[in-house]
Amino acid sequence: MLQFVIAVSKSSDILPSDETTTSPLNARSLALSAMLGTHPPTLSARALVDLAEVFGINGGTMRTALSRLVNAGDVVATGGRYTLAPRLLERQAAQDVGRASATSDWAGSWHTAIATADHRDLADRRLLRTVMANARFGELRPSVWLRPANLPAPALGDDWLVTTGPVAGQDQSTLATRLWELEGLATTAHALIARIDTAEIDLDPDDSALLPPAFSLSAEIVRFLRADPLLPPTLTPPDWPVDELRHRYDGFERSVQAMLRPILTDTR
Repeated sequence: MLQFVIAVSKSSDILPSDETTTSPLNARSLALSAMLGTHPPTLSARALVDLAEVFGINGGTMRTALSRLVNAGDVVATGGRYTLAPRLLERQAAQDVGRASATSDWAGSWHTAIATADHRDLADRRLLRTVMANARFGELRPSVWLRPANLPAPALGDDWLVTTGPVAGQDQSTLATRLWELEGLATTAHALIARIDTAEIDLDPDDSALLPPAFSLSAEIVRFLRADPLLPPTLTPPDWPVDELRHRYDGFERSVQAMLRPILTDTR
C-alpha cells in the first residue's frame, strides 16, 4: 500500500459545509424531503398536495414546484406519481448510510483522492463536492480529499489518483479534527437531542397540525447525520453524542412516520 505523507497548511481553514441550519420548508424542499424519506422514493401528486396543505402551502404552489423539479431533472413524473431522479437516489443512499453507526473494524488506513487535472469548471467542482459529501470525505486542500478507510472510496474516474494506506506526518486524530469540525458536530448533536426531548412531548399521531414542526426537525436531523463523517470510534472525541442522536432519532422518526402515513398513503 502507498504511504501518503500529510503536510497540513496552517493558513487554510477547512470546515464541513453547514447543512444543519433550516428555514421553513417551502414546497420544493418539502416535496424532496418527503421523497428522500420514502422507500421506494415515489409519491403521488395528490399525496404531496395534501402534505403541502398541512404545512399551509397552497396545492397549486406544490404542483408548480413539482413541475419545476421535473424540468430541473430532480424528479421523474410518471402517471401522476413523482420519483427521485438518479442523482438524488445517490443522496438518499448516502442519507441512509448515515442512519447507522460507523464500523469499529478499521486497520488504520486512509483513502486519499488527488485530482490530476489542473483545472475544473464550476459544474464539475459542484458535482465533485456532492460526490465527496456522499462518500464522507474531507477536503485537506483544493483537489486533495481524505477519509479513514472504514468506508469505501467512490469511483472518481481517470482524472483522479486514489490510494489507500497508512498516513505519516501527523497524528490521525489531529488530522480528523483538521478535516472535520468535530467539536461543532458534537455541539449540534447535543442540541438536536434536546430538541427531540422537547418535540416528543407534543407528538400526537392523531393531530396533523403538530406534524410540520416534527417533520422539519426530522429533516434537519437527517441532513445532520448525512454530514457526520462516520469516523472510526478511535478518531472521535470522548463521549461522542452522534450515536446517541441516532438512537433517539429512530424512535422519533417512527412517531413522525405514523403521522405522515395517513397523508402520504394515497388510497383515492
